[in-house]
Amino acid sequence: MKVLFQHLKKYRFETVLSTIFVAIMVISQLWQPKLLQQVLDAIMDDDMDQISSIGIILIVVAVIGLIAGILNTVISAKVAQGVGADIRESTFRKVQTFSFSNIERFSTGNLVVRQTNDITQVQNLVMMSLQSLTRIPIMFIGSFILAMVTLPELWWVIIVLVVLVVLIVMITFSAMGRHFAKIQHFLDRVNAIAKENLAGMRVVKSFVQEDNEIERFTKTSDKLTHHTIIVGTLFSVMIPAFMLVSNLAVVVSIYFVGDMVKDNPELIGAIASFMNYLMQIMMAIIIGGMMMMFASRAFISLGRIGEVLDTEPDITYDPDAKEEDLAGSVEFRDVSFRYENDDQDALSHISFEAQPGEMVGIVGATGAGKSTMAQLIPRLYDPTDGEILIGGKNLKQLNKKTLRESVALVLQRALLFSGTISDNLRHGKKDASEADMDKTTSIAQAKEFIEKQDKIYEAAVAERGTNFSGGQKQRLSISRGVIGDPKILILDDSTSALDARSEKLVKEALNKELNHTTTFIIAQKISSVIHADKILVLDAGRLVGVGSHKELVQTSEVYREIYETQKGKDVEA
Repeated sequence: MKVLFQHLKKYRFETVLSTIFVAIMVISQLWQPKLLQQVLDAIMDDDMDQISSIGIILIVVAVIGLIAGILNTVISAKVAQGVGADIRESTFRKVQTFSFSNIERFSTGNLVVRQTNDITQVQNLVMMSLQSLTRIPIMFIGSFILAMVTLPELWWVIIVLVVLVVLIVMITFSAMGRHFAKIQHFLDRVNAIAKENLAGMRVVKSFVQEDNEIERFTKTSDKLTHHTIIVGTLFSVMIPAFMLVSNLAVVVSIYFVGDMVKDNPELIGAIASFMNYLMQIMMAIIIGGMMMMFASRAFISLGRIGEVLDTEPDITYDPDAKEEDLAGSVEFRDVSFRYENDDQDALSHISFEAQPGEMVGIVGATGAGKSTMAQLIPRLYDPTDGEILIGGKNLKQLNKKTLRESVALVLQRALLFSGTISDNLRHGKKDASEADMDKTTSIAQAKEFIEKQDKIYEAAVAERGTNFSGGQKQRLSISRGVIGDPKILILDDSTSALDARSEKLVKEALNKELNHTTTFIIAQKISSVIHADKILVLDAGRLVGVGSHKELVQTSEVYREIYETQKGKDVEA
């Protein structure tokens, strides 16, 4: 609840105003049955002047209640939407501070549901609370007292009605409560499966897995449907049960008042007023019960949002660290790293040093730890043991902006954001000019296809860059990586989708234009790193060789095996 109260503080005035309008509306509803009773009494006395004057008051009171109700709804909606937007922004900001480990702990689909469906549940709770939280106690207590005053002889009917309705609410809502958490869980799973399927549609179709994916989705969807139907069934039983109890209360009241009216005809007006108050008592309990039902689901959502907001990022930066201009040297000192929940180290006791301007190749079999090493340099993960230094400074002591401006990482899986080409390039440098774009796209061999676009750098980029080929996306990603002129550039197999000629041109341009930049090239192919100043050979998370190509062919069995497997001699020739 602290998440909700924290964001409601911003809307104190609107909340108070909404509460006042609710109070006015409820007082209007409570006053109307009394006025109606007076009208009926005046009709019995054939007093037309009294009927007219009370009738006008009744209309005025009803109009005031209507206006108060409308204003309350408008203000409640404004507050609910505002609180929802604020929580959504806070959650999104928090997620941006997460490390890869934090995100993997929640999963992408889970975080999406928490920022959409869960926040919608909280919005509904705020809206309903501002409309009903004040209304329920005033309506219940007021109707209860006025019903007792109107026909004190039937006090026991009111008590029985309240007890029965409360019992129905407790039984149905206790049964519903345990299903809401399961509904949110299976909603997460449905979202995750749908997201995976849409993102991997080419794989699904190429392996003819449509039926299997449909079956997997249907199983989870059926479980979600099962729990949703249970909640819906309980809800559909609850409302008729309320109506049955209230109608029985009315019938019982009329039965016992029948004999009383013979002796005292003036009770005709009282019985009408009494019935109205009975209905209002029942409505107060029903609204309260419905609020409890929605609240129980919203509290689960609040808890899930709270988990995100209360999660401390695994990686934090020293707030007192100053921005500085770093040299491009990189040093690993006895670095080990283990992923969360893994039994073995992904990297074990890695030590090496790269000087500014050097080109360093990293090779090894699949799963050797190449990409893990690459992700440690820009501090996407922190090492389990040991330390990493850039420009002679420990990564943990660096200012975040300094680190981000010094290190650029280009991943194998090129990810573009929807927008324009210039928008994507400016991720690497916020104030990049067209001249900067021309230079970097020339280096990445992307300029040739960009200039064919109608709007050149303002050409549209579809979601995930689906309107570009794999090679084009990789070239745009390389352009984005080098546009900020980083001191350290990491290419994680980021030319894998390029043809041999384009890959050669990219590397020649990098050597010529970025000769002051320390470049790490992670590659599966020896030919991609054969001319590197230094090559690191990884095997099962261990550094088993360091040196130039000629040195490693002579000294490293692992490197020589990879080289011979790829017929490296022919490539070199």
